[in-house]
Amino acid sequence: MGLHLKEGDDDLAENHEINVTPFIDVMLVLLIIFMVAAPLATVDIKVDLPASTAKPVPRPEKPIFLSVKADQSLYLGDEKVAREQIGQVLDAKTKGKKDTTIFFQADKGVDYGDLMDVMNALRGAGYLKVGLVGLETVGKK
Repeated sequence: MGLHLKEGDDDLAENHEINVTPFIDVMLVLLIIFMVAAPLATVDIKVDLPASTAKPVPRPEKPIFLSVKADQSLYLGDEKVAREQIGQVLDAKTKGKKDTTIFFQADKGVDYGDLMDVMNALRGAGYLKVGLVGLETVGKK
């Protein structure tokens, strides 16, 4: 035999459920922000890279890419740079931190002498940490 007694004159009943609607709204907004921002964080310079069998190294938070295309044009990120201005532009980009790793990528058709000219310009500007970028071919021989 069950008995239900009403206690008090409170018209509003307590709700013991968690309201997840604001949480879902925030997550959807963050998802949209990341979907829009992700394509902007990539470098759009097309370079035909040679392959390497070295193990990949984790990428830093904001890498700086220096690219040499087949026509010997030089790009820092997405912007074209003259070879004489490499040091000045890198100083502005890295805020003068000479120990920043510069990721260097070049097209297969670029002459070895041209690569060395760019490497010498980097060394002359004081940037000694240079990472060479290539395609992964782990397992291929």
